[in-house]
Amino acid sequence: MTARARGVLGAMAVVVLAAGCTATGTADSTASSPPAATVTPSAPAPARTAQGTLLVADFGSDTVTFVDPRRGPLDSVKVGTAPYGLVVGEDGRAWVATAEGVAVVDTETRENVGRIPYATETGPATTGEYRGGGMGIALAPDGKHVYVGVNVPDEKGVLEVVNTATRKVTDTVPVGRRPFDVDVSRDGGEVYATGHDSFDVTAVRADTLTARRFEVAPYGTEGGLGSWLKPHYAAVRDDGKLLLPFEGEKLAVLDPRTGKVAVEPMTADTHQHGARLTPDGTLLAVGTGPIGAGDDDASLTIRTADGKERVVPLDGPHEDVAASRDGRTAYVTGGFTRDGFWDGITVVDLRSGDTHRVPAGHRPLGIAVL
Repeated sequence: MTARARGVLGAMAVVVLAAGCTATGTADSTASSPPAATVTPSAPAPARTAQGTLLVADFGSDTVTFVDPRRGPLDSVKVGTAPYGLVVGEDGRAWVATAEGVAVVDTETRENVGRIPYATETGPATTGEYRGGGMGIALAPDGKHVYVGVNVPDEKGVLEVVNTATRKVTDTVPVGRRPFDVDVSRDGGEVYATGHDSFDVTAVRADTLTARRFEVAPYGTEGGLGSWLKPHYAAVRDDGKLLLPFEGEKLAVLDPRTGKVAVEPMTADTHQHGARLTPDGTLLAVGTGPIGAGDDDASLTIRTADGKERVVPLDGPHEDVAASRDGRTAYVTGGFTRDGFWDGITVVDLRSGDTHRVPAGHRPLGIAVL
């Protein structure tokens, strides 16, 4: 057992189910729907949304917020309770995973144009990390289907398939527990749901919906639901392999063709959540901050395709990350799934490592660059 695993499991012996991403539990699960939020614009919002505007899911409210990356929030749109992940298509439609269903937003006009209820029963729409409903979400390359990972409290999760033309759920596939992230292969042939509480990735064929489960647990599964050492987010490389960062110490590289997991060293030494690839294959991995004695503070790891890393310190916990189309800038959300979140984004210059913070919605988690 590694020193990290021994330290974390020792802490678990004192507080097995502490608040956070450790386990399925009741923290925040009985909270009522959040009050409607009011975003104070940093500047007059344009009639049409400008290219390069950021869109964030306000997990602490019932909105998505449009953000100017230099000045802050421009506008917000109600979408449903506790939005988590979001994805935007080439047509400008955003698909947002909320506790109530998948909301559809026209990002050009900044209007909610509908919400698709889940086919899976998830209980009342609540808030907090353990709430039922949509979490990770992805769009097929051809734009014809949206795939959303639905959390069913205290049970296995479900991958729901949405036809974007009819805006209806057409299929459901059982996956792992609490599907933090959903990704699609570059050719659209396979969908990957990362099951946080089941230490796995479920690969689902897009045509037949047949599923295969791969355990991804470079620290092992000791501690079960109470473990901190579980997968969160993945990124799909050009060669089809999935990259899953763990604890700023290990990068699990899953080959879905064989099911084999290779492990490469990382250097940030901090609990990690969001993962994203830039156009040139650089991996961005969000460090949320320490979970045990000796861990380092929050950071953004910038890992080139050849495995070289730079670690940029961040001020306080962060959750997810998006990159500009030119690959020069990263936008890291401060929403975080646990306590310690803040209402903003850290903007990181990926060449110099310089950072600055801008306000952005209410506990922003998922993010996209329009």
